[in-house]
Amino acid sequence: MDKKPGWFSRKKKQRGIRALQRQLDYQENKARGVKGREQAMLVQLTARSVALQNRLNNIRPIEKSDKVLEVGSGAHGLVFGFKNNVAVGIDPLAVEYRRLFPIWQKDATTASALGEKLPFSNAAFEFVLSDNVIDHAEDPFGIIDEFARVLKPGGLLYFTVNVHHPIYQIASILHGAWNSLGLKFEISPFADHTVHLTENRVLKAFDRLPFEIIEQSSTIDTVKKNYRRISPRGIQLLVKKTFYKNALTEIIAFRD
Repeated sequence: MDKKPGWFSRKKKQRGIRALQRQLDYQENKARGVKGREQAMLVQLTARSVALQNRLNNIRPIEKSDKVLEVGSGAHGLVFGFKNNVAVGIDPLAVEYRRLFPIWQKDATTASALGEKLPFSNAAFEFVLSDNVIDHAEDPFGIIDEFARVLKPGGLLYFTVNVHHPIYQIASILHGAWNSLGLKFEISPFADHTVHLTENRVLKAFDRLPFEIIEQSSTIDTVKKNYRRISPRGIQLLVKKTFYKNALTEIIAFRD
């Protein structure tokens, strides 16, 4: 008999569900706001995807027969620009996104599934993409495990995620705790994300898996410099000036 999940596991799952609901609300509002400008958005989406394809092609040539997976393809994923390949997007909200943004969502096969439990066999893809999504999920590091499982040996991973000063993860834990205990008071950055990761935690997650990182960078120094230039007006800017937030870590890695 399967063991019934404990209180902590149930609350963790509820937080992930709530983050998804907030994301759907945001994208529904966005879809209404961009009505009539979808073609311009498609041009931007395609240009960003093509730029990434050119980068990856210089590392490992992208063949027409290569299968490409984006985990967390979302409303405007990179995978929708991979029109010369078998392109698949996985997202828990895939059905809703096909309804909201049909113009480009049709350019890849999408399916509603969790990144922690990808519905594919081992070593199924030559390329896996994940662009700033794992911190919205119930189990971010479980998703990274799945990257390694579904990539073929010699396959290439493109991965990004926002990283922050460690103080924000403490705040995130407290935010989750008081909401779990019945105090329903949401602060948007902590309600939209299940965790606030540091760069060190991300790199440690990759260290234990069969990846060879060939490019790794972050915008931490740039973000710190930008905040230092700002004259703090109000407590929010003062906190960000002291404790950086929303830097981007990028990793490109081969699957061993």
